[in-house]
Amino acid sequence: MSYQGKVVFVAGGTSGINLGIAEAFARAGARVAVLSRKADKVEAAITHLRSLTPDVLGFSADVRDYDAVAAALADTAAQWGPIDVVISGAAGNFMAPAINLSANAFKSVVDIDLLGTFNVLRASWEHLRKPGAAVINITAGQSWLPTPMQIHVCAAKAGVDQITRTLALEWGPAGVRVNSIAPGPISGTEGMARLAPTEASEKAWTDSVPLKRFGTKADISRAALWLCSDEASYITGVILPVDGGFTLWGSGAIAHATQQ
Repeated sequence: MSYQGKVVFVAGGTSGINLGIAEAFARAGARVAVLSRKADKVEAAITHLRSLTPDVLGFSADVRDYDAVAAALADTAAQWGPIDVVISGAAGNFMAPAINLSANAFKSVVDIDLLGTFNVLRASWEHLRKPGAAVINITAGQSWLPTPMQIHVCAAKAGVDQITRTLALEWGPAGVRVNSIAPGPISGTEGMARLAPTEASEKAWTDSVPLKRFGTKADISRAALWLCSDEASYITGVILPVDGGFTLWGSGAIAHATQQ
């Protein structure tokens, strides 16, 4: 798919799944802006992405800081014009039973995932191409499946999915589509390194996937390219699992995998 000349903004786009998405749009010809909290990661991502496309911008900002996010989006639009694609993927996660989770730890994840998603989308509105823009939130299966030691993520991602559905209703009349992608267990990511640090835990996860393998970052980026394209122009308000069928088993599979 060609995104030649399109403007793409990826919040959290300096590592993992989100960097993979930024890479895919860059290879497809898009102008790509990435935002992340750590300046060194932003610089590294800019250098890498410029090997794929000459038009790259990077911003060091915390998604919890609305003004900083708004400034990055405004700068992107000022340089390149209306934004065609927004990916909101900044997230925080760690394993902890609820009884051991402090209020501040719970708030931290909710602020990054849920408030951060709101900030990115709300700040993007005035800069989106209307009609024609596509927005994707990166969610997780925990948004609909209760998961041990993930109460913070379950709550935050459930909120993210409701943002997706609500804005699909509100922004649809302007011709802006809003969807979510829910990745399953994806190899080569910080999240899976934490969730499956041993060979036994890796096997527990892959045994729980009907397709019997981890996903790849390319699996997610291909879904994003398609979902933002004209091929998906009548799709909005969807929570799309890209997980090899993992969540079809329900909470039992997640509990088995996370407790190994």
